[in-house]
Amino acid sequence: MVREFQTGDLERAAEIWLEANLQAHGFIPRAYWEEQLETVRDLLPQAELYVWQDGGAIQGFIGLNGDHVEGLFVRPQLQGRGIGKALLGRARDAHGRLTLNVYRKNERAAAFYRREGFQVRGEGVDGNTGEPEYTMVWEGGAIC
Repeated sequence: MVREFQTGDLERAAEIWLEANLQAHGFIPRAYWEEQLETVRDLLPQAELYVWQDGGAIQGFIGLNGDHVEGLFVRPQLQGRGIGKALLGRARDAHGRLTLNVYRKNERAAAFYRREGFQVRGEGVDGNTGEPEYTMVWEGGAIC
């Protein structure tokens, strides 16, 4: 079930953030993600966050800054079960347009976003990692 983020979700969300990033971005050194963890803990409560809760524990979340998806994270062992799609659906319900950046080497995520109706609108390089990335956009008629 998708619900709004609660303060008590912070540590579990941070764990999922780290676990999912390590799994999806093997092309970026582990130390980079570990060094970002404290900053992520500080920033998460400032974002618009929705979590997927199952069995009493959160298993994934989506974070937005306005219409920009800062990240969509699902525990690696639960990926492919519709959790990411449900979280993205909640974001679409609240926003008529969404943007995001995804690493080009993260082919699985880029393919997921394409299936979900996002289109590549630009290419660039992430200033923090030096990795090439796509800027993707979804435009729909969501009811706000």
